[in-house]
Amino acid sequence: MSVPRAVAPDPTDPVHAGRSADTVDGGAWSSPGQLREALDRVGYLAGPGLATVAFLAERMGRPLFLEGDAGVGKTSLATALAQVRDARLIRLQCYEGIEASQALYDWDFPRQLLHLRAAEAAGVREAEQLESELYDRRFLLARPLLAALETPGAVLLIDEVDRADDEFEAFLLEVLSEWSITVPELGTVRAEHPPLVVLTSNRTREVHDALKRRCLYHWVAHPSFEREVAIIRRRLPEAAAQLAEDVARVAQGLRGEGLLKPPGVAESLDWTEALVALGARELDPERAAASLGAFLKYREDTERVLATGFTSLLDRSPAGSGG
Repeated sequence: MSVPRAVAPDPTDPVHAGRSADTVDGGAWSSPGQLREALDRVGYLAGPGLATVAFLAERMGRPLFLEGDAGVGKTSLATALAQVRDARLIRLQCYEGIEASQALYDWDFPRQLLHLRAAEAAGVREAEQLESELYDRRFLLARPLLAALETPGAVLLIDEVDRADDEFEAFLLEVLSEWSITVPELGTVRAEHPPLVVLTSNRTREVHDALKRRCLYHWVAHPSFEREVAIIRRRLPEAAAQLAEDVARVAQGLRGEGLLKPPGVAESLDWTEALVALGARELDPERAAASLGAFLKYREDTERVLATGFTSLLDRSPAGSGG
């Protein structure tokens, strides 16, 4: 019985081209500071704590569990890590009711059926031969977990794991502990180079301790005012400095107002982009109200902000550090 193994990277593949052996084995950085600088070069401004835990996840070969409010940059970190590693980003989006089979693999039934008909037309009648051909590796569709095990140096993003159920959590724990998957028809697939795994949670429910213990944990908080301004300026250099400060100041203020869905950095970026498209160089009430749908996602929050206005939130006095 043939046992599929992770294959060596194709040097002609742009995902792997130019990658050093050090990168495949877990990063080319000798310190958290170097990783932080690398992330900065691809536009992700990580704080010292986040850069340190990401560095340790690579160095120790442990999954990284990121928890925090929606929109604070958890998913973006996985994307940035893939960029600085020159690696393929493989994403598993969790949702209520997700099953192990949807994360592992599937058989390409249409291609198997075509092969069966072609074999029958060619006069192949031996059942054992047909079965062995039908369940060949070429007909196996790799879903995110299998693809990550077969891709050396990959970054595996398991996004919003808190949306999955307990059974799926237990399944993930087994895969992340053994770095292998068994395909009954083919054998066991083991990762030659385990992927860097980033799990995210918006804390809609508590994830079980067993999975967290397998990981390195970090709570990703909302950024301070100064860092949020820096993020906006970095991601949207066309935005005026005053506009970036105004958007960050409003975001910082609204996060303490008990909204149904406080805006994250992602919403600050969306709002700034919308305001730039409207020609704004600073946040005036008219444009702010017209574009608020890029910033707030609940009718009740929008009505509340429009009723109170932006005057108090647009205090131009120096802001303290938030989040």
